[in-house]
Amino acid sequence: MYQTIIIGGGPSGLMAAVAASNSTDKVLLLEKKKGLGRKLKISGGGRCNVTNRLPYAEIIQNIPGNGKFLYSPFSVFDNESIINFFESKGVKLKEEDHGRMFPVSNKAQDVVDTLVETIKNQHVTIKEEEAVTQIEVTPSHTFKVQTQNNTYESQSLVIATGGASVPQTGSTGDGYQFAESLGHSVTELFPTEVPITSNEPFIKSKELKGLSLKDVELSVLKKNGKKRISHQMDMIFTHFGISGPAALRCSQFVYKEQKNQKKTHIKMAIDTFPDYNHEQLKQTIRQLLTKQPDKAIKNSLHGLIEERYLLFMLKQSHIDVNITSHHLSNQQLNTLVDNFKGFTFEVNGTLPLDKAFVTGGGVSLKELHPKTMMSKLVPGLFLCGEVLDIHGYTGGYNITSALVTGHVAGLNAGNFVFQTQ
Repeated sequence: MYQTIIIGGGPSGLMAAVAASNSTDKVLLLEKKKGLGRKLKISGGGRCNVTNRLPYAEIIQNIPGNGKFLYSPFSVFDNESIINFFESKGVKLKEEDHGRMFPVSNKAQDVVDTLVETIKNQHVTIKEEEAVTQIEVTPSHTFKVQTQNNTYESQSLVIATGGASVPQTGSTGDGYQFAESLGHSVTELFPTEVPITSNEPFIKSKELKGLSLKDVELSVLKKNGKKRISHQMDMIFTHFGISGPAALRCSQFVYKEQKNQKKTHIKMAIDTFPDYNHEQLKQTIRQLLTKQPDKAIKNSLHGLIEERYLLFMLKQSHIDVNITSHHLSNQQLNTLVDNFKGFTFEVNGTLPLDKAFVTGGGVSLKELHPKTMMSKLVPGLFLCGEVLDIHGYTGGYNITSALVTGHVAGLNAGNFVFQTQ
């Protein structure tokens, strides 16, 4: 009989095992694949963006999917606790842009090794390639966990199986079925932090494929043309649509806006010069044109923006690229500036969930105690990490959520004793 069984050897499961084994040596970690922490190994491009050092309020802002739920768990274990944990184990961390924290070594493997060594030192029983098939609650309020090979029993159970994105790491959505089999409800799942698709002629013709734009403002538009969300970052055009940081951040809002508008095709906009207003940009372009009045427009505006995008914008504005500024009407100049400041195009969705970095949706948070991560429906059942209906942008926010909820779940599972009401 174990005190705690943890299903899933990803970031939240490993952190739950660390916390649970602080108070009991009867912890079992079940992982269906070979190797622990596979998603951590590939996160942050193999460098592992282990957390973020921004203040709570800003971290929550960067977790648009139910981030406020984390205020309670943060009061127990937070981003500074994560930093202290790794540094106390000899993994020095460094801060990069936007508060992102990485190992000084730039090796995700160091983060994984630290978690695995800690649970081994704390006598956690680890069983890899042990896929759970069924969970039941016994009449005596313990948990029976069935795998392909064995049956295990415990006082408390932690479901830390991850979401349904990056399935090659083993997160294939098993936890949703386990949670539902125990009476929990799962909200609709959707891909987030994923490239966006479009059938626009300029996408299909691949004329902008591979072109990246630096520091532009990308927006998802509501039905009335107002901005639902905007992100000022880099983006890239692909053969199927758009990608890059700005597109990934907008992706969940494409899904939400499609739902809102009850339409598959919605509009997005690119402001190529977000730091200029219409008039300032118009003056800048005018100055460039007056400097070289006898040159073709495409040459006098050379260097204003990437050449392929400049030619594309001139074409969209119905301006012949070879005319000189003498032949450019004020109306044409205004149209060009309008396009630079708000080129709108249709998108029709995103790549599927198995291509996403993060899963949107999950086990409903209304059914959990935020202070302990224990189920309100089944005493002794704890849930944490990406199986929950919490999702953030990339930048260390999802890993922070996984490690924090994992720690809180493990801490309480390790001390759980069933009390008859």
